[in-house]
Amino acid sequence: MTLPQTRKVFQGVADRRQMFRMFDRHAQRPGRDRDDGTALYAGEWFEIGRAEHDYMFEVLPPVILAVDMFAMREFLTASITSIFFTLWIDGRARYFHAYCDLADVGSGRRMREAIVERESRPVRAMTRHERLEHIWSSTHDDYRGYAGERWPAPDRGKRTVTVYGGRHGTTQKLLDGLTDSEISEKLPVHLRYLPDAAAA
Repeated sequence: MTLPQTRKVFQGVADRRQMFRMFDRHAQRPGRDRDDGTALYAGEWFEIGRAEHDYMFEVLPPVILAVDMFAMREFLTASITSIFFTLWIDGRARYFHAYCDLADVGSGRRMREAIVERESRPVRAMTRHERLEHIWSSTHDDYRGYAGERWPAPDRGKRTVTVYGGRHGTTQKLLDGLTDSEISEKLPVHLRYLPDAAAA
């Protein structure tokens, strides 16, 4: 699967527990000790609250990139690190976390622009990709994983989630292979009936 350059991975405002959990959404990936995961993390972003933003500012002396954003000094992998934004959208301050590649001088600016563009849309909607990412972000580790040796070779290493199959019980299914009905069942009620958004 080709990942969008920037991608919203959680709908709503993440609390502190959710924020820390999403800092490493790919912790269970196979081969974690053999690859740095740059392509998985770079471009991911989600909204946080002011308290979470301010807490992260105080954790370590940050690298100040601009008036409205700072970066963590510790890198997640290679040159990927957390950047925290304070952005004024529709007349109010909102706070975001994103993974950007500091080896790319313009990555923070482009991320800021992508977040503002996405969050300024007049109609609240979600793309299929955003729905899948929200499901992945909000599913407990016990109910998500990666396709292993029992899966056909082309599917190995792809993300899986547990789905309820009625009288057949639960089963693992590829995240990207979820039907619209299965996606709807896995989303919280307030997100199920949002219209589809055209991918930016």
